[in-house]
Amino acid sequence: MRISIVQTSLHWENPEANRLMLAEKIAPLKGLSDLVVLPEMFTTGFSMNAEVLAESMDGATIHWMRDIATDLNAAVTGSFICKSEGKYFNRLVFMQPDGQMEFYDKKHLFTLASEPEYFVSGKKRLTVAWRGWRICPLICYDLRFPVWSRNSPTPSLPLTAERSMHPANAENENEGYDLLIYVANWPNKRAHHWNTLLTARAIENQCYVAGVNIAGTDGNGYEYSGDSSIIDFSGQQFAHIPDGKEQIATVELSLENLWTYRQQLPFLADADLVEIKG
Repeated sequence: MRISIVQTSLHWENPEANRLMLAEKIAPLKGLSDLVVLPEMFTTGFSMNAEVLAESMDGATIHWMRDIATDLNAAVTGSFICKSEGKYFNRLVFMQPDGQMEFYDKKHLFTLASEPEYFVSGKKRLTVAWRGWRICPLICYDLRFPVWSRNSPTPSLPLTAERSMHPANAENENEGYDLLIYVANWPNKRAHHWNTLLTARAIENQCYVAGVNIAGTDGNGYEYSGDSSIIDFSGQQFAHIPDGKEQIATVELSLENLWTYRQQLPFLADADLVEIKG
């Protein structure tokens, strides 16, 4: 599978400008990528102005994601400020070219930025099946909590052709995965934590990890170096975008190499069993 990570600065609290900017940047990926990963709150930056900026699940950003996925013939994922049933969520949407979509609401809200005062925490992890891969998408602060990111101790066999094009259902939310995604607005002053924890999650879960962060300075004056990366199951970097650059990196990942590695080093089978409760 070809995965593209999009590291960019964002127009503060300006959804239309960000959609236009991103559409132009990712248009050249048509035919070259199977999955395009955008940052956290890619339409606004990490804003707590939820009441003003929130969109519905039938709003402009959802329609934009559907159009982009269809045009690229690739899945597109990233989070935005969503209002649903009178509540606000930092919601990641995984959009497929045929318009099918799944979503994940950020579980760990960032207390230091008062995020829990404006948003409701998600309760369920998501596993999506896409082109033969099982993918677990998470959001920013989730990276600090390894239990929530935990892979299954006994990953199931590779997906069949029949199942490979469709999202996993809710009953399989704790099923093992092959690719772990983190979309983020992770500030430069804690970049060392970001880089270290992305590698740790890849090694401990024996999976590929893609971390997508923004670059530049946001409306609150926080600086972001980016450091978006794609890391393999042994902790080796396949791609890294440093120094606040606005850039897209595309890498082809191998399921065969992943499964061979897991068979040679079956560490997950010896992992402690942990039950997650709310």
